[in-house]
Amino acid sequence: MGIYNCAPTLQEALDSLYAQTYRNFEIVLCDDGSTDDTYSIAEANAKAHPEMITLLRNGTNMKLAATLNRCISVARGEYLARMDGDDISHPERLARQVAFLDAHPEYDLVSTLINRFDSRGIWTKTTAKKNEPDKKSLIFGVPFVHPACMMRKKSIAEIGNYTTGPKVERAEDVYLWYKFFKAGKRGYVLPELLLDFRDDRNAACRRRISDRFRFAWLKYEILGGLGLGMWRWIALYEAAKAFVSPVLVYKMKKFFSKCR
Repeated sequence: MGIYNCAPTLQEALDSLYAQTYRNFEIVLCDDGSTDDTYSIAEANAKAHPEMITLLRNGTNMKLAATLNRCISVARGEYLARMDGDDISHPERLARQVAFLDAHPEYDLVSTLINRFDSRGIWTKTTAKKNEPDKKSLIFGVPFVHPACMMRKKSIAEIGNYTTGPKVERAEDVYLWYKFFKAGKRGYVLPELLLDFRDDRNAACRRRISDRFRFAWLKYEILGGLGLGMWRWIALYEAAKAFVSPVLVYKMKKFFSKCR
């Protein structure tokens, strides 16, 4: 768990891990230069649960990918479960995912369905278009919800862990899935809601144009790298869309979804 300025939500996230029915796990926290009380909350939990929690602290803000690589470097488990400092894992989450990976050595990763929620409550639930996504899943979306994933540590090591740098900032997971599919890895989505994912329902309206444009060009590279060059027009469309008001795009999507 990479943690950064999540003081209001971190304790609730950690409490959801203490409530897991599966008990054979450790929690690796790495604070990425928080400026609020995040580190002190994490430190208090580490002191209260020294047998369970390993706490790291970056000297500077290294961003999520580098922070997660630090966590991986000290993690001792065979499996790596992801979660953010503002999400809530359901009590059976780890048990279900461990059981699946134990029973299915042919898979490198298992994810789950999620509830998206904000201060007003749950506003949507995800559904799996495919239980076993493939590289084509990256054309129109993201195949796995990053904070809901459990991965084999050796499988992630084989693809070089997370790629770092400005190019992948805020898209670390998408680039990880790109390397995942490029290496011939397999993942599965359990048809169960096992994580509450904190996500502002109006976040799309506030996304910076620079982030939208950078992501579009990253997607252009990814689709080409996966041999899906004929679908690059999707990325070009998203690049052009970056220059349109995000609020307008969001409202148009809402309108057309109601018309279906």
